[in-house]
Amino acid sequence: MFDTRKDRQKMEDVLERFRTEMKKVRTGRAHPDMLAGIKVEVYGQFMPLNQAANITAADATLLVVTPFDPTNIAAIENAIRADQALGLNPADDGRVIRVPIPALTEERRKEIVKTASAKVENAKVAMRNVREDARKAIKIAEDLSEDIKKRAEKDIDELTKEFSDKIDAEFKNKSDEIMKI
Repeated sequence: MFDTRKDRQKMEDVLERFRTEMKKVRTGRAHPDMLAGIKVEVYGQFMPLNQAANITAADATLLVVTPFDPTNIAAIENAIRADQALGLNPADDGRVIRVPIPALTEERRKEIVKTASAKVENAKVAMRNVREDARKAIKIAEDLSEDIKKRAEKDIDELTKEFSDKIDAEFKNKSDEIMKI
């Protein structure tokens, strides 16, 4: 019998990466993960913002970024401002950076959903790659009969469909959340 557990685990990993990417997508409410993709140049090297500062959501419309080293405040502020995809305008008071989250327009919401749909396609491509790798492994397995190979391919296809449906459901929930005013 062909073991599909490792393929299931790979698909779980793809789904988890997709969920992580969806957390970074802006929904109109302040969430620390919105700034997760920002890299800041500190001490001569680039590092993720969460390694240079503490990020908290003060309320639904404000993020507060507290640098671990106050001398990096300008670099952090510039890095947040430079990320055009977020469209945020941070302000500092010398100790912390306040990042107000503006209300989203209908047009901006649609752009965000469109951007998120590209992430859906990337996840599905990764899922199909896992399926193709599994199919290749099935084809080259010499100790399996044709019936077992056919059954294993069917199992892999069902697994791919199951995880593809999960990705679609996650995206639908996220797009509903984005479009909700």
